[in-house]
Amino acid sequence: MYKKEISYEIIDYSGITNVKFYTSTDNGSYIPSHWHRAVEILYMQEGELDVTVESSSFTIYPGDCILINANVIHSTKCIIPNRAIVLQIPLDFIEKYIPDVQQFMFIWDYQTKDPVKKTKLDMLKTTLEQLQIIDDIRPDGFILRFNSLIFELLFQLYHNFSVKVFQSDLSQQKKDLDRLNLVLNYISENYKRPISLDEIAGVAYLQTGYFCRFFKKKMGVTFLEYQNEYRLSFIYKDLINTKDPVHVILERHGFTNYKLFRRMFQDHFGCTPTKVRENMKK
Repeated sequence: MYKKEISYEIIDYSGITNVKFYTSTDNGSYIPSHWHRAVEILYMQEGELDVTVESSSFTIYPGDCILINANVIHSTKCIIPNRAIVLQIPLDFIEKYIPDVQQFMFIWDYQTKDPVKKTKLDMLKTTLEQLQIIDDIRPDGFILRFNSLIFELLFQLYHNFSVKVFQSDLSQQKKDLDRLNLVLNYISENYKRPISLDEIAGVAYLQTGYFCRFFKKKMGVTFLEYQNEYRLSFIYKDLINTKDPVHVILERHGFTNYKLFRRMFQDHFGCTPTKVRENMKK
């Protein structure tokens, strides 16, 4: 599930199905805060995944199914290898069939004990499992069955899980995300070197003090913390997928403060880089 684009994520959708659907096998990753103009559903089948959606953090386990609405800032961390169904449905596609979709959010409690709500969620899980089967087997005419299941799922989302929101909130959200998009794209292009607060505030067309408050409010961390978390995502990937020494990996991704790196790594992953590599070998 690792992606280099970690700000506004541009998803490569299938031209035939109009959605992105796949079974993800993740041996270890850290994806800092990002968003996309698509509804994303994660259905965990094996292992675990730590998820943060805006200010709420939780861990999902086998059988858990969550939804992340379009344009909602979120991050994920995989310490224990996992396997999950991933479905991303672009808003542009949904709008063709639910013209007022911008006025709705899709919400459910993945841990609900309410029998009616649980039945509705179980129906959606079953649809996802059917999508996985047909996508794996791909018999003749598979696209007809696949698309029919996508429309079934959209119907379930609309009738069972939609909640109306205020248009004014959406308008302000778009302005904020457009501004954040400039900032996060700039970070992705320049993260290997130090970026000053004055420099990044200029990218956002804001005064430095206001920018710091704006960024912390929207992203949940300071700009410096995010910049280091962004570097950490690439460092973690290289730790797992290469045999390069840790100091070489740090230099490659612009992390110059080794003491700070060790503290951040311990906070995020609960162990040392050496331990991560030992666990992966096991």
